[in-house]
Amino acid sequence: MLAATIDKKPPKGQSLWQYAWERFRRNKKGMVCLGTIVLLYGAGVFAPLVAPYDYDEQSLGRALRPPSLEHPFGTDRLGRDQLSRTIYGVRTTVIVTVAAMTAGGLFIGIILGLVSGYFGRVVDNVIMRFGEIFLAFPDILLVILIAATLKPRVTEWARGLESAAGIEGLVKFGTVDYLVVFGALAIVSWVGMARLVRGQVLALKENQYVMAAKALGASPARIILRYIFPNLLPALIVQISVGMGGIAGSEVVLSWLGLGVQPPVPSLGVMIFDNGDINILRTTPYLLIFPVVTVAVIIFAFNLLGDALNDALNPKSR
Repeated sequence: MLAATIDKKPPKGQSLWQYAWERFRRNKKGMVCLGTIVLLYGAGVFAPLVAPYDYDEQSLGRALRPPSLEHPFGTDRLGRDQLSRTIYGVRTTVIVTVAAMTAGGLFIGIILGLVSGYFGRVVDNVIMRFGEIFLAFPDILLVILIAATLKPRVTEWARGLESAAGIEGLVKFGTVDYLVVFGALAIVSWVGMARLVRGQVLALKENQYVMAAKALGASPARIILRYIFPNLLPALIVQISVGMGGIAGSEVVLSWLGLGVQPPVPSLGVMIFDNGDINILRTTPYLLIFPVVTVAVIIFAFNLLGDALNDALNPKSR
C-alpha cells in the first residue's frame, strides 16, 4: 500500500514497512533523535519513579545550591530539586503534546481531511473555508486568545463541579490547566493536518485501484479505510513528528505567559518564566539553562526525527 510513496522495491521477502525501517535504522541522526525523545518522554511518563525527589519537596537549608552529585541540576530558592522539577515539567509536556496531537491532529484533522478530499464539492468547500478562518490568524496568537478566553470559564465550571459532586483536586492539581491548554492547541492544530490529508487524498483517489474498487461497488467508507488511508501513513508519520515539536513549543509559551499549566504543577514554561531575570543569569544561571536546554532538545529532536522519517519513508525526497 505504500507504492505511491516508495518508488524502489524492497528486497524479496521484506515488506515495504520493514524496508522503510531498515532505511531509518541506518540513519544515525534519526536513531539518536528517536532515542532522545524516548528517553525524555519515558522519564516524563514515569516521573514519580524516575525523579529523585518530589517536585514540591522544599528545604530552605539547601536553597540555591549549584549542580552537584546530590542535585545534578541544582536547587531553586525554596530548596526544590531542579532535576526532579524538570522531569515533572517534561511530564506536563508529554500530556499536553500527546493529548493535543491525538484530539486535534489525528482525530479531527485526519477525519476532516479524508472527508474533504474524497467527497469534494460542497463538503470540501465548507471544511476548507472553515480551516482558512483559523489560518488567517498566527497560530500562537490564536492559541493564546482561545486559552485566555476559556480558562476562567473552565475554572469556574470545575469549581462548581467540585462543590456539587464533592470532588477535590480538579483545579489544585492542574486538571483544568491541562484541559484548557491541550484543548486550545487541538483546536488550532487540526488545520495543517487536514490540509495535508486532503491533498494526499485528492491524488490517491485518482489511482486505478481506487477506481476499480468503485466499479466493483465498494462503499466510500471501505475505499477510504482499505485503499486510501494506508497510503497516507508515511506522510502522516512525518507530519506528526514535526507537529509534536511545534505543540511542545506552544505549550511552553502558554505556560510562560501564565495561560498554561501553572504552579504547583511543574511546567518548563513556568520554570523559564520564574528564572528569566538578568540577575539570575549572573548568579545562578543553571536555574534557567537546564529548562531552556530541555525544551530546545525536545523541539530539535522532533524536527530532525521528522527529516529522518521523511528520508526513510520517501526516498524521492533525497
